[in-house]
Amino acid sequence: MPMELFLRVTWLAARPSRPLTNQTIPSHCRFTPNQPQTLASLRYHPLRMAAASSYFPSFVITPAICIVIPPRDTPESNLLLLPTPTVALKLEYQYQSNWTLATTRCCTWQMPAFLLQEIHSLLQRERPVRVGKALSPFDRCDFWLVQLHFWSFPDTLTHSRFKSKIQSSRLTTEVCLLAATQIRRFSAGSRRCEEQKKPTTPPNLITSVPYSALTVGIPFETFPNERRVALTPQNAALLLKKGFGRVLIERGAGAQAKFTDEAYEKAGATLVDRTAVWQDSDILLKVRAPLLKGSNNNNEVAALREGSTLISFLYPAQNKELVNSLAARRVTSFAMDMIPRISRAQVFDALRYIRGNPHPTNMRKALVLTIYLARWQISRATKPSSKLRIISAVFFQVRLRQPVPASNSKGCLRDGDANDPQFKCCRKIPPGKVLVIGAGVAGLSAIGAARRLGAIVRGFDTRSAAREQVQSLGAEFIEVDIQEEGSGTGGYAKEMSKEFLEAEMKLFMEQCKEVDIVITTALIPGKPAPKLIKKEMVAAMKPGSVIVDLAAEAGGNCELTIPGQLTVENGVTVIGYTDLPSRLPTQSSTLYSNNITKFLLSMAPEEKKFGVDPTDEVVRGSIVTENGEVLPPAPRPAPPPAPAPKTADLSKESATLALTPFQKISREVATVAGGMGLAVTLGKFTGPLFMSNVFTAGLASLIGYRVVWGVVPALHSPLMSVTNAISGMVGVGGLFVMGGGFVPETIPQALGALSVLLAFVNVSGGFVITKRMLDMFRRPTDPPEYPWLYAIPGLLFGGGFIAAASTGMAGLVQAGYLVSSILCISSLSGLASQATARRGNMLGILGVLSGMLASLAAVGFSPEVLAQFVGVAGFGSILGALIGRRITPTGLPQTVAALHSVVGLAAVLTSIGSVLLDLGHISTLHLVTAYLGVVIGGVTFTGSIVAFLKLAGRISSRPTILPGRHVINTSLLGGNAALMGAFVTMAPGAPMTAALCLGASTILSFLKGYTTTAAIGGADMPVVITVLNAYSGFALVAEGFMLDNPLLTTVGSLIGVSGSILSYIMCVAMNRSLTNVLFGGISSPTASDHKIEGQITKTSIDETVDSLANAESVIIVVGYGMAVAKAQYAISEITRMLRAKGVKVRFAIHPVAGRMPGQCNVLLAEASVPYDIVLEMDEINDDFDDTDVTLVIGANDTVNPIALEPGSPIAGMPVLNVWKSKEVIVMKRGMASGYADVPNPMFYMPKTRMLFGDAKTSCDAIQRGLEARK
Repeated sequence: MPMELFLRVTWLAARPSRPLTNQTIPSHCRFTPNQPQTLASLRYHPLRMAAASSYFPSFVITPAICIVIPPRDTPESNLLLLPTPTVALKLEYQYQSNWTLATTRCCTWQMPAFLLQEIHSLLQRERPVRVGKALSPFDRCDFWLVQLHFWSFPDTLTHSRFKSKIQSSRLTTEVCLLAATQIRRFSAGSRRCEEQKKPTTPPNLITSVPYSALTVGIPFETFPNERRVALTPQNAALLLKKGFGRVLIERGAGAQAKFTDEAYEKAGATLVDRTAVWQDSDILLKVRAPLLKGSNNNNEVAALREGSTLISFLYPAQNKELVNSLAARRVTSFAMDMIPRISRAQVFDALRYIRGNPHPTNMRKALVLTIYLARWQISRATKPSSKLRIISAVFFQVRLRQPVPASNSKGCLRDGDANDPQFKCCRKIPPGKVLVIGAGVAGLSAIGAARRLGAIVRGFDTRSAAREQVQSLGAEFIEVDIQEEGSGTGGYAKEMSKEFLEAEMKLFMEQCKEVDIVITTALIPGKPAPKLIKKEMVAAMKPGSVIVDLAAEAGGNCELTIPGQLTVENGVTVIGYTDLPSRLPTQSSTLYSNNITKFLLSMAPEEKKFGVDPTDEVVRGSIVTENGEVLPPAPRPAPPPAPAPKTADLSKESATLALTPFQKISREVATVAGGMGLAVTLGKFTGPLFMSNVFTAGLASLIGYRVVWGVVPALHSPLMSVTNAISGMVGVGGLFVMGGGFVPETIPQALGALSVLLAFVNVSGGFVITKRMLDMFRRPTDPPEYPWLYAIPGLLFGGGFIAAASTGMAGLVQAGYLVSSILCISSLSGLASQATARRGNMLGILGVLSGMLASLAAVGFSPEVLAQFVGVAGFGSILGALIGRRITPTGLPQTVAALHSVVGLAAVLTSIGSVLLDLGHISTLHLVTAYLGVVIGGVTFTGSIVAFLKLAGRISSRPTILPGRHVINTSLLGGNAALMGAFVTMAPGAPMTAALCLGASTILSFLKGYTTTAAIGGADMPVVITVLNAYSGFALVAEGFMLDNPLLTTVGSLIGVSGSILSYIMCVAMNRSLTNVLFGGISSPTASDHKIEGQITKTSIDETVDSLANAESVIIVVGYGMAVAKAQYAISEITRMLRAKGVKVRFAIHPVAGRMPGQCNVLLAEASVPYDIVLEMDEINDDFDDTDVTLVIGANDTVNPIALEPGSPIAGMPVLNVWKSKEVIVMKRGMASGYADVPNPMFYMPKTRMLFGDAKTSCDAIQRGLEARK
């Protein structure tokens, strides 16, 4: 059975000599973009093909030439198809080189046997191999650039109806054109599809060996001064747990890294001698490459078992003799230094940060910086005690080869040693200036270490992408004047032009004259390190300066560097040590062991089986030898394109000019004059009664404004709950409408009784919910509180009031109103802090009860009506208490919305009942305010119901956009205004007509509440709730004006101002307009066209646990996703365990986190998270720079840095500066954008890791992981 192949030809560029039109494209060359499945056999012509490809630029067409290769015994019969009869492509084979192409004049070309054998060997490895390039002139075209690839024939077409057409096209000038979407794998223009669907290697071509049949060996490192070990006891136990048969450890292999043989035996490993490790191991793990000739003339390569697998640092470009020796032993070797820099490989890339900890490569410069910054400080210290303390704390005698620092004896390195009290003598010394050349992994870590030690740091890199990273660490980014991008392949920098290097040398000379320490980290893969610090630069440095050459292993970046030695030239110390990681062997070994273990476990084509899959990008990039062959290096990924410089749009006239002092004063004066003029106008055109109520409302609003702004954001939820309970004072209006006997006798009286019932549901439920919320914030260390003592002033006031009323009312009612108003104001003022919040709730209860008592005295009920009041009030209170007891913090937003609807309906019933009670003899002010109470209450009622249904998930949270909704809302408002005129006019003479107008207006207000609120999306519900809270206050104000009741006017003003301020806070935090919210119809923002650069980096639960456990400072950012997943309890346990380990844990709360102000604070308090570590955005935003790990749970738009860019859809929205942390872990279900539908570039930043999955499931897994590490 012949083996079928595609020889793919990709025409990368073609310029036809004449313009292309639809008429120049033959009918059989025309493709329709909406029919991508078309497969046609065409007569090929270069110009026609160019026309077809260019005419449909969005529709990629891949020309393909089909060849059929029979078995190896008949290679001469194979003919290569030619694009045209006049031009052919001739293949020339060169040993250990690329394929090359040349043009020749022949019609056919016979494939030689050696080429056929090479193709078969390529197929056995099953990897796409680039054969070559050619530049071939074609008739009537300027040029064609051609690439050829060998691919196995797709199984999907083997048995298709196109097979016969493909085979029959041999020896003809016809080829098969396949659309890019027909076969994704063979499309040159469908890169995204190729990434989603990688070629699948046939199972029979990958030899998999069960873990149970494999033995892993770890020998003693014999390289001079090497103290590390490739595997720690913890990872030895992990390999055995995964199913490996045995783990062999050479005796004493981990002794110098402080891992005892007993620890390995306890982990389950087997201790053997050196010969057994090398001869019995199927997979050998090492740190250093095996020696060809060791100290005892022992050849470690010869000791390797033939056919085994080796994983270690190899540096194959520099050690060709070693690589050839490994191939001769038929060893399959992998180089840890060749692992490609892609997202998936970061967990086993030995040159990157691993789970937020510095790798040994990065750890060395932190150690060196600590030592030599201390040495430089010693040279300036004046007191001998200063020198002795610094030496004892930080410096160890590197020349005398003394043991490692004390920090390593604990298995960890901390950069905060310079903050020890014993350094107090040196803190007045001016900070050193440090220049770091190369902002890669090592350079960035050096910058961070130097900054933490208090140095002034400057960073340099040829890659423009490094600017932001350097600046984010608090260093100054310096650059030359020449604009040239230095990004190369594999994440490294490329060699620069001569002009750039000259400017670079000039810059370094200037810097060397100023700085005290120079740290160089520049490397170019496969080549010696570039010489960046010349002799004359060293001579220009100040005596006592230090050069730390971290590229010494590759020859060094300084001309005076001697690899492995420390030298002093002209008073300048040049450090060229190549064994710095081994000077901290405990932590170095731990981190490297994590790398190599994860890399080994990743090579599993099947579960619990080891195999070499050449199609795996990481395996192919790191493999060096296989089956006796030296494999060529895999092509590195192309460098990312240089970001286009952002130019400011000078044509915009949106630049805000600063106001002059005169303009500021003029605006203030205009505001004062306008207010005073308005007061005069109202006084002229209204009466004393109206102005008296305006006077009360104005003072109450001013007091409420001052009080509400003093409430801490963490208590905004209790604030809304308290104001919602106090708004139950709307029942006072119902008291003036109630009547009859034990039951109401008229419709207005029934409406009044129902209003009182609803009001007490609100009062009781609101205070119970507030108490439950505030109790959640209580800490075990808080002093005891005695709330029952507040019953004493309540009983005294009630008893005294009743006793005094028995002898005459006099001014008792006004006194009761005064006490009630003051207590309600004090209630809101008590929420200014956690210490007084529960006291504020008790004062609110006393205020409502005293107001109700004074109102009862004002109406003078008969015993029968009083019994009716007690019945409806008692029933409402019990119902409200039951509701309040059953509500959970997660369901708090919809409960508050539901209680707002109760207030709105009570206001409607009270206003209607008050008007109907005596419609023929009522003042115009009463009519107008009653009508306004109906309108405001109606909008509040139905709007709150819609908000409740959306928040509770009973209806879709998407905005309900009615056709012409603005016209509808305007018409409804106009109808209300027209009916109001008719109502006020008809009331004295035609009561029934006026009643119909009032009823019609009630229906219109109900409809308006629905239309305005339904048009608002679920993500804007926090604003809706606060607006509805303000509406309920305005309804009380209207009721107070209607009844000339100063209590209702005062309380309503307080609630209205409170809701308005909270609405303003939420709108600013969401970048919304308050006017837009008040009038409804908030539309979803349009999608942004912001281009995201980079790629996401996924992480796992284990890596997240490692990051959290090894961090010193953690900030947890929570959003509504936490509330939905109910993950607060797991988060609380995670916080408790981390704090028990000494980790500093804090929470960052955005003002709009959750579905109502302060909801996330309440949820965390419910889970017993101490409120003193839960901070608001303004309190913690400046602390992200010094945070090791930030964990983002259920937040998106509130942590989006695109808000800082002018012109973005959320420009100006305050956000949490999460991306400034050293490491960010984002917990999300997927990559969906937030409500603003704006991409979040933070997800693609190098320091960000994405942990996908349900928040509660992930938090529970993290909790279990931390518990396992106790």
